[in-house]
Amino acid sequence: MARIVVNPEILGGKPIIEGTRLSVEHVLGLLASGMSKAEIIADYPELNEENIQAVQAYASGHPYPSWVLRNGVIIDLLTTRDRA
Repeated sequence: MARIVVNPEILGGKPIIEGTRLSVEHVLGLLASGMSKAEIIADYPELNEENIQAVQAYASGHPYPSWVLRNGVIIDLLTTRDRA
């Protein structure tokens, strides 16, 4: 299965799909907007089904994300005050 990696020199340390510059957050946003896995793979040919499954697994198992995926919808846990 594809791995999710964090590198402070890529996208400011956001979790990304290994070998790409695509963040977990971006792919989750695409899923939350209603894109199917096939549509995402068509738009981002460097991805495959395993990559997307890894993103979903990471999102569901990450202990302290600033967002969560619930029923295909991203819920941002940060308040406006937290972002300042």
